[in-house]
Amino acid sequence: MAMGRPRSFDMDKALDEAMEVFWRHGYDGASIAELTKAMGIKPPSLYAAFGNKEGLLKAALDHYTVRHGEHMSWVLAGATAHEVAERFLTSTADSHTEPGKPPGCLLVQGGLVCGAGSENVPFEFATRRDQVEASLRERFARAKSDGDLPDDCDPSALARFLACITSGMGVMASSGADREALRQVARVALSAFPNAAG
Repeated sequence: MAMGRPRSFDMDKALDEAMEVFWRHGYDGASIAELTKAMGIKPPSLYAAFGNKEGLLKAALDHYTVRHGEHMSWVLAGATAHEVAERFLTSTADSHTEPGKPPGCLLVQGGLVCGAGSENVPFEFATRRDQVEASLRERFARAKSDGDLPDDCDPSALARFLACITSGMGVMASSGADREALRQVARVALSAFPNAAG
């Protein structure tokens, strides 16, 4: 059996570029022409490697998740639940307004508006956001069992609260809010987060 032609592009670099196009334009707004131009490949190479545009999106989101896994490990390694929340909120304010990158959050704005034929796309983004929320929930459940959070705290509600705040920060950033505006939101949200039990 004849071997297929070897892939002639850098997969990581191509996914970085695709990720940025989806980030800036959303799934529906990202055309195949824009994606292939940014990735430095021709449409046949895109289809051969990813199947279709949705396949490319899934690969780009997986790539994004891996790239941000180290950051979430740092967030979750905070000594207390309050420190975890502080790391999560302040680093979100900073990353959403990082110079040279699209403003806001790929996982929020990439799939907000999807037309006919793209009905599954919002769920791809939601799945990744749910993973972040789940990791926070597990960390807060551990904090509660360790006595680091009051007995009446709900780890699920705390994780959902932080996820909601950071999603809103992403929308603000994409609408032009600067870093200090997002840091103000982070400080107010952190003031509502419970401190250690006792």
